[in-house]
Amino acid sequence: MSIDREGPVPPYRQIATILRARIEDGSIPPGRRIPSLVALEGEFGVARDTLRKAVQVLKNEGLVHTVPGMGVYVIDGPAEGDTGAR
Repeated sequence: MSIDREGPVPPYRQIATILRARIEDGSIPPGRRIPSLVALEGEFGVARDTLRKAVQVLKNEGLVHTVPGMGVYVIDGPAEGDTGAR
């Protein structure tokens, strides 16, 4: 997928939207690690800082969490206090 660098939505938000869709459609299932920053860098052609911002958006939404030394994983089940509405 390509990122619209000239559009009104910042690239990190576009990437967060793409990754969120992959999580929600089961392409990246619960408990599974999301692609590494290196893999995402190759896929989207953006700087790692941009990718870190995108991952932070997903963390803030309660969709993923970091396992130190292992990577970023999709949360198993709904986050605490999540009603499922988005």
